[in-house]
Amino acid sequence: MQSRTIQTDGLTQQILEAGSGPLVLLIHGFPELGISWRAQVQALAAAGFHAVAPDMRGYGGTDKPGDAADYSILHLVGDMVDLVRTLGQTSCVVVGHDWGAPVAWHCALTRPDLFRAVFGLSVPFQPRRPKGPPTAAMAAIARRSGLGELYINQFQDPDAHRAFEADPATALRKGFYAYDGATPDGRQSTGFIPAGENFISTVPEDATLPPWMSDTHFAEYVAAFSAGGFKGPLDWYRQLDANWRATAFLQDARIGVPAAFVVGERDPVRHYAGAHEAGLKDWALDLRMQVVVPGAGHWIQQERSDEVNRLLLEFLRMPGVV
Repeated sequence: MQSRTIQTDGLTQQILEAGSGPLVLLIHGFPELGISWRAQVQALAAAGFHAVAPDMRGYGGTDKPGDAADYSILHLVGDMVDLVRTLGQTSCVVVGHDWGAPVAWHCALTRPDLFRAVFGLSVPFQPRRPKGPPTAAMAAIARRSGLGELYINQFQDPDAHRAFEADPATALRKGFYAYDGATPDGRQSTGFIPAGENFISTVPEDATLPPWMSDTHFAEYVAAFSAGGFKGPLDWYRQLDANWRATAFLQDARIGVPAAFVVGERDPVRHYAGAHEAGLKDWALDLRMQVVVPGAGHWIQQERSDEVNRLLLEFLRMPGVV
């Protein structure tokens, strides 16, 4: 594996890559980096693929525009289109985890000529709601739950990132712990934040690193977010309503390329996005695989790297995927 920077249209991106052959693009989520995919990059390269995992816009070694409006879903998909082209390829398979999953789903939805198959982890495709912007709907869900405000709504505050930047190591340690499959019941996050609390304060102070996270690997995250901050990553969330307004042309559009979805049984994201799992086959018309991994949490490609690698390679070897 090697890391290098690559210049696309107006954006310098840092990528982790290995191997040669058909291109597989791996898109991380929050609060992650291209290094979150090391196990997949290694496995894909060994299996005869060119695996590329970028630090996404606002993260790590990639450029971090200062304007929140520069983090729309159209920008994020455009970055991946530019990256594939700059790598000298005309098509690829796109894989996404967490926030990277919506980017991957939209890559396949809008540019099926370029993204010939899609593999989503943790977050299913969520079609555009015809009744209005998503943050209002999320607020209504939170009110009905009685559990507090959904953290996604809390992240809309233009200063929400400052709580993370006050102590990046603690914020990251708590975040990884709260969404991990090894964290006991009652100590995982539900995604809902009681009044007067924030995403970080709701996690126990004695939160430890997950079993799969070494001190050395964790230090890489701490260094990257200490240097780059959390504003860019949270600006992704701040564009949710703007994304809804900008994607009216995608209303009722469906994904036609081969697709797969894998989620951990104990992934807390299922508390607020899981309802879309049951109907995924109605929106991904060529859904080849839908798997719930027993006992796994949110960071599934790192928690259960061997299982994810097996499923990903199984998908890639299906007819018409590559």
